[in-house]
Amino acid sequence: MEQMIRVGIVGTGYAAKTRAELVQADARTQLVAIASRDLSRAQSLAEPLDAEATDDWGTLVQRTDIDLVIVSTGNAQHATVVRAALQAGKHVVVEYPLALDLATAKDLAALATSQNCLLHVEHIELLSGIHEAIQTALPTIGTPFYLRYSDLTPKQPAPEKWTYDMAEFGFPLVGALSRVHRLTNLFGPVKTVSCQTRYWQPDAANSRFTTCVCTAQLRFASGLLGDVIYGKGEALWAAERTLTIQGETGAIALNGDSGELILPDQTQPLELGSRRGLFARDTAAVLDFLTEGKPLYVSVADSLYALAVAEAARISAEKGEVVGVVE
Repeated sequence: MEQMIRVGIVGTGYAAKTRAELVQADARTQLVAIASRDLSRAQSLAEPLDAEATDDWGTLVQRTDIDLVIVSTGNAQHATVVRAALQAGKHVVVEYPLALDLATAKDLAALATSQNCLLHVEHIELLSGIHEAIQTALPTIGTPFYLRYSDLTPKQPAPEKWTYDMAEFGFPLVGALSRVHRLTNLFGPVKTVSCQTRYWQPDAANSRFTTCVCTAQLRFASGLLGDVIYGKGEALWAAERTLTIQGETGAIALNGDSGELILPDQTQPLELGSRRGLFARDTAAVLDFLTEGKPLYVSVADSLYALAVAEAARISAEKGEVVGVVE
């Protein structure tokens, strides 16, 4: 695209606010409109940035003065908004996951191709200093044979948010797809998944939960075994954010924002860099692609594969058996 890229944003949360400010500050873009079901929230975000506000995202995606739609809504709304935007011939950026199920996500990817539109599913964790440090250190530990990735977040009390609603958030490893995608990006295809989940629900008649815990064992095509643990809520008391990768000649051990490279003759700290500025890097990558044709750091196929692994985990948890990954 050679002309100014005109942008509409659907959503008003942290990601939407960050994107709006980045779009407004970039000389290649014009922020046209922001949509939210809560008009006052849209106005609060749009007015300081000289953009229009609306409570009708359906009208926003149809506007002829918008070229790119950024979707920053709750997970369950992603597919619906993305489909409408693609059908209207818009380029689309969407936060992960693209959809709550693989079949819908594949259909959206095919629609983007048929419409000759960009469909970019952000996975900003792949741009992080942590991910780059792991990639750099991996060759030094020999062949990886076991990993353990744990992300447990206590919340007392559980917040009244869509992220604590099964219907809105999705299956835990779908809603938190970045945990799976980090591993498939680093270690490649997964052959089988064995998964279990547990929810604490105050009222079994609705989909809200106060705590969820999900554990999955991934067997990679390389032979690597991986335990992935994700949980959040008020029944948890000890926070944990760790990743340990055992290799035949060393290990990588991350704990929060610190890390170590453990080798036979020494243990040295890993420089993990900052988590700041990742949305800026992602937004710049999208604009570089649209204006200069520079390749993006992640493909839709990569996102679909991570979702296929997460869906295999969901099926395994439902059936109580080991499940193969079907792309």
